[in-house]
Amino acid sequence: MNELRVIPLHGTGVVRAGDDLVTLILAGIDAASLELLHHDLVVVTSKVVSKSEGRVVDFDGTEEHKQALIERESTRVLRRRGPLRITETEHGFINANAGIDLSNTDAGTAVLLPKDPDRSARRVRGELRRRRNVDVAVIITDTFGRAWRRGVTDVALGSAGIKPILDLRGSSDANGRVLEVTEVAIVDEIAGAANLILGKAEGTPFALVRGLDETYFGEGSIGDDVVRSVNEDLFR
Repeated sequence: MNELRVIPLHGTGVVRAGDDLVTLILAGIDAASLELLHHDLVVVTSKVVSKSEGRVVDFDGTEEHKQALIERESTRVLRRRGPLRITETEHGFINANAGIDLSNTDAGTAVLLPKDPDRSARRVRGELRRRRNVDVAVIITDTFGRAWRRGVTDVALGSAGIKPILDLRGSSDANGRVLEVTEVAIVDEIAGAANLILGKAEGTPFALVRGLDETYFGEGSIGDDVVRSVNEDLFR
């Protein structure tokens, strides 16, 4: 029987602009008396990526300033309801208020989404591989709502070293029927599982995921493989 482990990495402290996330991740692994293994996966929350990359801006607390930030970070506003905006970002993400985060931030500031989460994931992965000489995967996560269901869950904004989508089209189900449309968003499933741990571990932005199927690892990105193009999207 396969077993999947999601292990929070504690002791990070407050992340500031210019902080080395890889050093913090490895410190958490070492503090847990763990060894980084081949085909482990490291989960990194987008907020600490944004903070380390300087994606924090001044915010005066007013609704006018908030709306100005949302407009600035959006390529399109798709829906408006009161202060809520459903937006499309330059990454192609459809989300609420351009993903701008006003929770658990320093007073007078707002945290924007990382500029290029896939690139950030590749950078963290490459540095982990260089320092520990193992091939691991990385996903960068954030909390999103969903068009068809209530409630939020974590999804992957960026990935490296793992195939974002498990394409089962052309394979057969248990009854021998050929699957025609089934594509599994592996990275989002991992993000949601990690949030069950990180959501209860305050101030813990990293997790180690161990036990993933070896076939999940490979090349791909969120921008290329997960974000739907406009001509495939029934909601735009």
